[in-house]
Amino acid sequence: MTARTEHHRPALPAAVGLVLVGIASVQLGAGFAKLLFDDIEPNGVVWLRLATSAVVLLLWARPRLSGRSRVDWLVAARYGVCLGTMNWAIYQSFSRIPIGVAVTIEFIGPLVLAAIGFRRPRDLGWVALAALGVVLLGFERGHLDAAGVGYALLAGVAWAGYILSSAATGERWPGIDGLAVAALVAVLLLSPLLLTVDGGDLVDGRILAIGAAVGLLSSVVPYSAELVALRTLPAATFGVLMSLEPAAAALAGLAVVGEDLAAIQWAAIGCVVVASVGATRATRPDRAIHPDVTSE
Repeated sequence: MTARTEHHRPALPAAVGLVLVGIASVQLGAGFAKLLFDDIEPNGVVWLRLATSAVVLLLWARPRLSGRSRVDWLVAARYGVCLGTMNWAIYQSFSRIPIGVAVTIEFIGPLVLAAIGFRRPRDLGWVALAALGVVLLGFERGHLDAAGVGYALLAGVAWAGYILSSAATGERWPGIDGLAVAALVAVLLLSPLLLTVDGGDLVDGRILAIGAAVGLLSSVVPYSAELVALRTLPAATFGVLMSLEPAAAALAGLAVVGEDLAAIQWAAIGCVVVASVGATRATRPDRAIHPDVTSE
């Protein structure tokens, strides 16, 4: 390892701080995105978010596209489909149920995926605890829309696919090249949804500015922070920190959108957070699975 690489490794406390900044950023981005739903359809918001991310990532990575095999493109395309589906579904969920509840349900996807690495049958108790959290959410029916829950579950499935696709893409594309190409695929995939959006909204300066800010907060800032932090943090530690996402989402929903959750919903979020921490610690190091970029 070169001296230059060592120089750019952050100290452990700084690396933890960077991950926390990334978590706060992505959830604030979700809150600001929801504020736009009164002005523009969720389809338009998610497209603006992904378009901003794609432009920044492509300019940053400048991926080499020549000489790529058919398999390289298929892997990146699958990654993009998962990325687009994940973001579209969670924004649809945000428009129907509180952000904290949506992210808690969505988090079941990567949590179940992490269970693949369990070494002992008793570790399945973490999955049971997460399931208890979801059941507790169901007790506060006044805040839950069935379609919103369904979209959150779809986002969770797509998030699990995104994690698996991320690993496969990283084997064939260097650095963030694969992510940049996947972001472009996601934008192209969701572009037909713009037919459901009022064209005037897409040329409104205020909406474009907030949409661009959502893209930066939700993708560029957290990805940059995590990329630097992972030079120091072990994968398992990173996974534990990422387990704070549901709680951070609930706090962002409260602070930005004014979504006050019932006590039983906070308890449900707590169950999922604790289950995620336990699942991460129980997963074998060589099979630990965690997202390299936050979903929302």
